[in-house]
Amino acid sequence: MRVRRVVTDHDKNGRAMVKLDEVPSNAVSARPGHQRLDLWKGADGTVFRLVRYEPGVAPRNHRTETVDYAIVLSGEIEMELDGATVRLRRGDVLVQQNTMHNWVNRGTEPCVIAFVLVPAKGDYGAVG
Repeated sequence: MRVRRVVTDHDKNGRAMVKLDEVPSNAVSARPGHQRLDLWKGADGTVFRLVRYEPGVAPRNHRTETVDYAIVLSGEIEMELDGATVRLRRGDVLVQQNTMHNWVNRGTEPCVIAFVLVPAKGDYGAVG
């Protein structure tokens, strides 16, 4: 994945400035058909991440220790849960609350999802 990252900050006088303007090269592949690019890691443990799932991505059931806010930027993907499957398409949003899940791309195009991961503290909030 190739994406431009712009990060702002403040100079020594407190004026707004551009701290970073770059194309990060820290993408990693955790398994065949999967590529992850961490765009920012906050001091509070939050993570801003892009993930690309190729058609036929290798399965990986897992549970995160985070509440994940996600938006599908392109393509389609299925999220498998315990006994249920939900299909997500471009523009769909998801709040994944520390559940066991697996991502499956049965389509013909890659799927790219933007995630913001927030450390879970046991209280996952409420709908609405």
